Amino acid sequence: MVSNFPLSGETVIFTSTKKSEEPFELVKQLGGTPVSYPLIRTDERISAEDHERLVQAQSYDWLIFTSQSAVAAFKQKLQRSRLNSTNFQLNVAAVGDKTAYALEKIGFRVNFIPEVFSADVFVQQFNPKGDSLRALFIKGNLAGTLISTELSLTVDEWTVYETLPEITSADQIIEIVKDQASVSILFASPSAVTVFTNCVASEIGWTGFTIGAIGHITERALHEVGAPVHAMPETYTLPELVRTLAESKGRN
Repeated sequence: MVSNFPLSGETVIFTSTKKSEEPFELVKQLGGTPVSYPLIRTDERISAEDHERLVQAQSYDWLIFTSQSAVAAFKQKLQRSRLNSTNFQLNVAAVGDKTAYALEKIGFRVNFIPEVFSADVFVQQFNPKGDSLRALFIKGNLAGTLISTELSLTVDEWTVYETLPEITSADQIIEIVKDQASVSILFASPSAVTVFTNCVASEIGWTGFTIGAIGHITERALHEVGAPVHAMPETYTLPELVRTLAESKGRN
């Protein structure tokens, strides 16, 4: 018999910044206790050249965003410069529905989203038509190089935010794993994996809890540091990761 509450008694730790109530409410519906201990934080990178960069951005054929954090930082720059989406008569690409939704909320129309929400699939599927096209990749400081180097069009980069470790969260996760009988830890980025490796796994290892990865890039980062992955969804979103985790628990 399959339980209606497969996460009963489970403490589910989200290691990413809370951007929506949906995955947390889903954990509760499935019987678990959700807690948020982000292992990374993002701070906007502010420069005196921001306004000039925004004006230059209007001349590109495409803007590319791979995260909600990039959208948030870009939005702040627009507001300081008293600009909005109507100043940008160009195409916009987003890696993921959540990133696309964040862009739509500030007035942009998203023209392309890959079928799988990862940079490597994006570069395989993104093939805009036209000669001498130029794109501006709006990114964080830890973004990979695939989008900048593997696309057929010319891609320039603009780093609009920094990713920094949250050491306090790491300490709190250690205490929960030591105190709670049943714990699952969900990773939504390779950056969170790096911080966990250095600040948590160095103290308690990779055993004694269930590990979930939001997608194959994060899964690869976990495998590279010797961590097992017990749950990964077909659709790379946190709600789907929670559902996949519940399914794996329900089979045990």
